[in-house]
Amino acid sequence: MSAGQAFDIAVIGAGPAGMTSALMFASKGFSTVLVAPKVNHEDGRTTALLQTSVALLETIGTWEKLRPQAAALSRMRMVDDTGRLIRAPEVTFDSAELELEAFGYNLLNKDLNRALEEDAQRFGNLTFLHATAKSYDFADTEVSITLSDGAVISAQLVVAADGRNSPARMASGIDVRRWDYPQVAVVLNLGHERPHGDTSTEFHTPTGPFTLVPLPGRASSLVCVVKREEAERLVALNDGALALELEKRAHSILGKFSILTKPQMFPLSGLTARQLSGKRLALIGEAAHVFPPIGAQGLNLSLRDVAELGRLVDDARARNEDIGGATVLAAYQAKRAGDINTRTAAVDALNRSLLTDFLPVQLARSTGLYLADRITPLRKFLMREGIAPGTRPARRNSATAS
Repeated sequence: MSAGQAFDIAVIGAGPAGMTSALMFASKGFSTVLVAPKVNHEDGRTTALLQTSVALLETIGTWEKLRPQAAALSRMRMVDDTGRLIRAPEVTFDSAELELEAFGYNLLNKDLNRALEEDAQRFGNLTFLHATAKSYDFADTEVSITLSDGAVISAQLVVAADGRNSPARMASGIDVRRWDYPQVAVVLNLGHERPHGDTSTEFHTPTGPFTLVPLPGRASSLVCVVKREEAERLVALNDGALALELEKRAHSILGKFSILTKPQMFPLSGLTARQLSGKRLALIGEAAHVFPPIGAQGLNLSLRDVAELGRLVDDARARNEDIGGATVLAAYQAKRAGDINTRTAAVDALNRSLLTDFLPVQLARSTGLYLADRITPLRKFLMREGIAPGTRPARRNSATAS
């Protein structure tokens, strides 16, 4: 079947990573098509966007409308609540040490999705096709994509942002490594009596992190990682009983809790693609990597995929090179593999260190946090490379967000 409308770049998937990718390419002047059946406007979960992600959203012009709906993350506190023999000291990372107003900002996924979808209307060179990609023909000079409505389009480069079970990745024959954890994340938003002070608090418990992340006002999002049986017990509680249970787990640091959204359960698992690219195909987001919701790394890692791919494709065009050719895709693989592998390994190691009773592992985790607390250069390095990778000191504004 011959291809119909031709584009420079086809982005498959309309999650935050996919829509940001499509907007970024369109802002750079590429004719871009975004292929997805619909945008999720009901996702009550939240995303903590770190500084590099905020910078990307500023570049495409979306951040200005999102900032009033976001809460600043100025401090990140880690508390060892394992109750074990060897425990780490409490450690607080403060963005002021990096001369930043905040490490990033937390906002509702549905607000992020809505803003990105609205901004897609700003670009005449961005086409949003509400369909699914049914099949791919990866040829030497282009990719032909047959859609669910029977239409056929073509592009020089396909960007797969279609999730952990990515059909585009499978069509390209790229294999993945998968693994599961004996944990489930209970996710909800809650209100509280005391102000959070723009501080995110992560309690390390024997079953995984219990993390409170600021939302605007006296509200926070919660990720509570527990065993499946405990997760099922928690979500079965009525709102009053659940609020009391969660307040106890938080040691009442924010006072009395109230439940704002229905709790949801998400089994924890991991995935890494064996390759980040195939013939005229680049993987971004969960099509390339999945790991537990620890340290606000998930979408931020995905948006670093987007930013790097955008730079490489833009540079190729400037040199009159093939934007979907092997040179660009090999460079993308080389640029992103290290970051992805490092973040995946770090999150996996931290998560597994909470689950083990093996004393040497507990000692190693505790020692690492102790050194981060006591050695300023190490703490700043961890903040830059682990919490806000790629940031540089910047002058603080006298009016900080509340």
